[in-house]
Amino acid sequence: MVNEADVRLFADKCKAIFEQVGRDIIGQEDIVELTVIAMIAGGNVLLEGVPGIGKTRLIRSLGRVFSLPFSRIQFTPDLMPADITGTNVLEKDEKGNAVYTFRPGPIFSHIVLSDEINRATPKPQSALLEAMQEHTVTVDGKDYRMEEPFFVLATQNPVGSAGTQLLPPAQLDRFLLCLSMGYPDRESQVELMKERHHADPL
Repeated sequence: MVNEADVRLFADKCKAIFEQVGRDIIGQEDIVELTVIAMIAGGNVLLEGVPGIGKTRLIRSLGRVFSLPFSRIQFTPDLMPADITGTNVLEKDEKGNAVYTFRPGPIFSHIVLSDEINRATPKPQSALLEAMQEHTVTVDGKDYRMEEPFFVLATQNPVGSAGTQLLPPAQLDRFLLCLSMGYPDRESQVELMKERHHADPL
């Protein structure tokens, strides 16, 4: 039974998470809050926006704050499904016999950053579908279960940008939230410039 004390404790922890992430991400409070809410609900998140506005930094910051293992997949036109899920490799066992050993791909992590997901072709994009829905990956007919919790936090460039592909509806359906991340307001941009100046003095 959930009581008032539990609710207050949960609210305090959420507030602490927002504050910690807010130290890295300036001027995107709504995006930060919605992304954290989606993760608490166990859902995946797709962030859309032009390059250079902090999408990848936000996801890295969330991995640090939640203290969960983190991996990154950089989606490119030449990416193959096995680059995501992993593959079986032929090795020798202790007796010298040739055996196939599964080498897990970067999808086997608690927080997976799928960076610029719409720059890849549909085949590797679809390799994420089973993992995002079932938290399982099938390689050569054998199922491999993800460790929980498991989140896919993806970024995509605006549709129509050079080298982008439309995500299939089935994949979009796997995301609990699709958020549009824009430029921060004037005050936040000034604060960012001051922070960068102090971090990297000329």
